[in-house]
Amino acid sequence: MATFTHHHHGALLKTPLSGRARIPGSKSRPGPFRVRMSLQETGPSLAVVGVTGAVGQEFLSVLQDRDFPFRSIKMLASKRSAGQNLNFLGRNYVVEELTRDSFDDVDIALFSAGGSISKEFGPLAVESGTIVVDNSSAFRMQKGVPLVVPEVNPEAMEGIKVGRGKGALIANPNCSTIICLMAATPLHRHSKVLRMVVSTYQAASGAGAAAMRELEQQTHEVLEGKPPTCKIFQRQYAFNLFSHNSAVLPNGYNEEEMKLVKETRKIWNDTDVKVTATCIRVPVMRAHAESINLQFENPLDEDTARDILKKAPGLVIIDDRTSNNFPTPLEVSNKDDVAVGRIRRDVSQEGNYGLDIFVCGDQIRKGAALNAVQIAEMLL
Repeated sequence: MATFTHHHHGALLKTPLSGRARIPGSKSRPGPFRVRMSLQETGPSLAVVGVTGAVGQEFLSVLQDRDFPFRSIKMLASKRSAGQNLNFLGRNYVVEELTRDSFDDVDIALFSAGGSISKEFGPLAVESGTIVVDNSSAFRMQKGVPLVVPEVNPEAMEGIKVGRGKGALIANPNCSTIICLMAATPLHRHSKVLRMVVSTYQAASGAGAAAMRELEQQTHEVLEGKPPTCKIFQRQYAFNLFSHNSAVLPNGYNEEEMKLVKETRKIWNDTDVKVTATCIRVPVMRAHAESINLQFENPLDEDTARDILKKAPGLVIIDDRTSNNFPTPLEVSNKDDVAVGRIRRDVSQEGNYGLDIFVCGDQIRKGAALNAVQIAEMLL
């Protein structure tokens, strides 16, 4: 696991992303003695842009967990972080400053450094023949740029492969969209979703590593009776919740909510599907939860739905009514699978034309880094 340390007001704080606890039964954690297959002369050359951020660190963790093959890897970040040392798979790497020439001879670049960096350097990378998997919202709705969840619409990136000497842009959807569609898509394939209502309970990690540290710090402060430090969010986050911190648009929806609307239509390739969302930040570290109400064109009863979801890739069912046990953000943290439960008929609709489900997924993993690395695996 690549760990790095933050210099934070002179104090050294390990990010909550390093020193990850092993969760019993968590998937894809190689044992310490497994022979590493990842360094391969035949593998692609990689670059990770924004490597010192929350998602950048998770990129490295997922590449390691999945034994992603590569012949070389470049650690890229802003001038501020350049010069830091990172240990990855037992080798030391120096973080380099991202420049126009960073992508000479890079096959695949994983970007998670914010929209403005992506807009500036994404096209430059593509020009030099690199396939860019971008985690920002910069290109998601751009015509001709595939917006991909591998379990949902792999066909969108057909024809894009490493070794064809052609650069390309592929967009990673918004974390809430990915987590939602992992569960909604198998049901949509079966009975066609006409309308979807999503209410989200979103973790601090969506706003980056600094937001996670601020939530932790505020919790200490509030418990000690001190006023909370509010730098990232302009209000108390600990023991509170508030409307998602993205800009509110003229229609009264915020940007995060409209991402769910527009990205769902693009990923499902269905301009008619009706989607509405309310996105809320809750004081949780790194996994999003979502309540999803679905209305179908063709009937779907809850038992059939449960069977469909059981067979769907990347999902785990936690749906125990007797002991009132359903998905929680804590138990999906650091996990690859998205958990789904509370699977029940919507009693407000006649017949079996509506369902309610509740999903939880790790925002940094499936919501970002894992999805991007899965896209990269399809490029090989």
